[in-house]
Amino acid sequence: MFSRLRRPRIETDRMTLRLPQHGDYRAWVALREGSARFLQPWEPSWAHDHLSRRAFTNRVYWAQRSQSGGTALALFLQRREDGALLGAITLDNVRRGPAQSGTLGYWIGQPHARQGYMREAIDALVHHAFRRLDLSRLEAACLEENAASRGLLERCGFKYEGVAQSYLQIDGRWRNHVLYASLRSDRRGRTEVG
Repeated sequence: MFSRLRRPRIETDRMTLRLPQHGDYRAWVALREGSARFLQPWEPSWAHDHLSRRAFTNRVYWAQRSQSGGTALALFLQRREDGALLGAITLDNVRRGPAQSGTLGYWIGQPHARQGYMREAIDALVHHAFRRLDLSRLEAACLEENAASRGLLERCGFKYEGVAQSYLQIDGRWRNHVLYASLRSDRRGRTEVG
């Protein structure tokens, strides 16, 4: 269970992955606002109050409750060198019992994209999920045309498993997503999709 970890922190070579805090609001809103055109094509439509302090406060409380309840682990990526907020990664929909699985989601601010930060974060969270949280399967999904995210998942050892029809609403439309999974003991070999 997550609840054994009071304030989970995962250290990587360049970052600390940690729960969001109320004091992160200004950095978070600046990064999300400045990266809006970069992020919005791949995310569900932002609510009218998406960047408000109230919405952020709700995110912080949700992250704390979810971590305490063992249902999700929502972490910010903070660069140790200068304390900059880079993005976020979430292990959500954690299912225990016979499933022992969860769903991975992530975003990174445009100024920090394609610098290896998200690969570092995914590798660290996958290791944490398998070794510390005793999960057996992690799933991730992205839009079919999101070549950057698909490549990232494949470089992190996730294997293509198929297409989920009308998986999420993106930009107000139900969109198909490609599904990937990583298994704690994966003997499937490489799977690539043309």
